[in-house]
Amino acid sequence: MNAALVWSKAWEEGQLSDEVLADRIGELISTDVGARGFFVISLASDSPILDRLPEAVVIQLRLSGERIVDLVIRNLAMSTAMAIQHEREKNLTQKESSKKISYRCKELLLLLDPRIVKVKLETLLEATKGHGDYVEFLERWGYDKDQLIAISESINSIFYG
Repeated sequence: MNAALVWSKAWEEGQLSDEVLADRIGELISTDVGARGFFVISLASDSPILDRLPEAVVIQLRLSGERIVDLVIRNLAMSTAMAIQHEREKNLTQKESSKKISYRCKELLLLLDPRIVKVKLETLLEATKGHGDYVEFLERWGYDKDQLIAISESINSIFYG
């Protein structure tokens, strides 16, 4: 995670080219731990890397295929559900942070392999109804009916704009 922070900052300051950043991110996301760390930093931080993603980085993310799509979709579900939880707790700062992560996930999914994204989103949508591969993931976090509805709506907003 520290490497992702350093690289993001260097890129923001113009000290790292898009291509070098993409190569370093490619190395980082080649492992599950590295990929999770990259997304923890890039989705939640103030770094604008995911808000103006260089084409070279998009290519690296697309090359990682299903694994990266799966990770982004899980982050979409979690951030969407947590925005509901933070709203209930009247924690508006955390709610806005979760909404920002959800938005970034949606935007990123539009850049990844559309076939993989479609299949994974449909699978997550089915899981919100109690069927499919992501059911265990959703149950592990104990999301309630309102959170599952919010996740469904988030998915549908990607499909239907």
